[in-house]
Amino acid sequence: MSDPPRFRSVLGQTGNKLGSKPPGMKLEKKKKKTNESKDEKTKKPDTPASPTTTLKQCSSILRRNSASMTASYSSDASSSCESLPLSVASSSSCKRPVRRSGSVSSASGTLRRKQVDEKEDKVAAGGGGAASNGDCFVDGRKRCAWITPKSDPSYVAFHDEEWGVPVQDDKKLFELLCLSGALSELPWTDILSRRQLLREVFMDFDPVAVSELNEKKLTSAVSLLSEVKIRSILDNSRHVRKIIAEHGSFKKYMWNFVNNKPTQSQFRYGRQVPVKTSKAEFISKDLVRRGFRSVSPTVVYSFMQAAGLTNDHLIGCFRYQNCCCVDAETATTKAKKKNGE
Repeated sequence: MSDPPRFRSVLGQTGNKLGSKPPGMKLEKKKKKTNESKDEKTKKPDTPASPTTTLKQCSSILRRNSASMTASYSSDASSSCESLPLSVASSSSCKRPVRRSGSVSSASGTLRRKQVDEKEDKVAAGGGGAASNGDCFVDGRKRCAWITPKSDPSYVAFHDEEWGVPVQDDKKLFELLCLSGALSELPWTDILSRRQLLREVFMDFDPVAVSELNEKKLTSAVSLLSEVKIRSILDNSRHVRKIIAEHGSFKKYMWNFVNNKPTQSQFRYGRQVPVKTSKAEFISKDLVRRGFRSVSPTVVYSFMQAAGLTNDHLIGCFRYQNCCCVDAETATTKAKKKNGE
C-alpha cells in the first residue's frame, strides 16, 4: 500500500510570506539591493533648486533680454523717424512703431510719444506750416491752404479777386459754369491761362449769342477744349436762354437755390472743405432735368464756390472777411432799393 501524500504548508511562521522558496532567489535580490544602496551612497545627490532661486534666475534672464530688445528697438525707431521728412505723416508713423518679437517697456513708449509731440508743437509754434497757410507771401497776408507762394500768379489773382465773390451777372455766371465744367479735364491754372481766348471764341460767354453759334465757327476752340466740352457749352447756352425766358434772368434762377444769400462756411483747414454738398446735388439734378451737360455735383459745387454762392475761404484767409463784407453790402443795397421803391 502506497504512502499517503505529503502536503507542504503554504503559510510560514510569519503568516503571509511564502513558506519555502529557493534560497538562491533571495540572495540575488539582497545583493542587488545592497549594490544599489552602495551606488546611492557613493553618488552625491543633486540638491534641487528652491522655487525662489529659480524665479530669480528667470527674472534676471528676462530683464537682460528685455533691456537688449528695448535698446535695439529704440535705436531702430529713432533712426527711421529721423530719416523721414518732418510732416504729419512721418510723425504719426513714428508714434505707432511696428512691434517686434519681445516686449517694449511702456515707459520708453510714452517717452517716445512725448518727444514726437514736442517736435510737432515746436514746428507748429515755429511756423513750420507757413508755406501751406500762405504765411510766406511778400505782402504778409494769409491765404487759403491750397494757395502757396509757388502757385501760378493767375491762380493767386483769381483767388484774391474773384473766387468767393457773389456774382450777379448772367454772363459771368454762365462763364463760371462753363469753366467749372472744364475742371474734369483741366486744372484751374490751365483754364485761367486760356480764359481770354475762350472769351473771344464764345462771344464773352453771352448765353444768347453762344446759343446762335454754329459748330463750324468753333473750330478754333478745339485746341482749347475737348469736343465734348464745346458741345456741352453750346447745349447749356440754349438751356440758359430758356431759363432766362422762364425766370427773367439766370441770376434769379441760381440764387433762388440759396435764398439769395451766400452760405458762409467756417472752415479752418483745407481738408474740411467738401467737394460737393446736398445743395450742389439738388442743383445738379435740376440742371440735368432741364437738359444741361457736364453739371455733376462736383462741378456744380466748384461753380458755387467760384460764383460766391458759398464762401469757402478758410477763416484764416484774408479774403474770408472781404467776401462776408461783400455779402453784407449786397444785402444793404437790396434793402435800400426796396425802401426806395
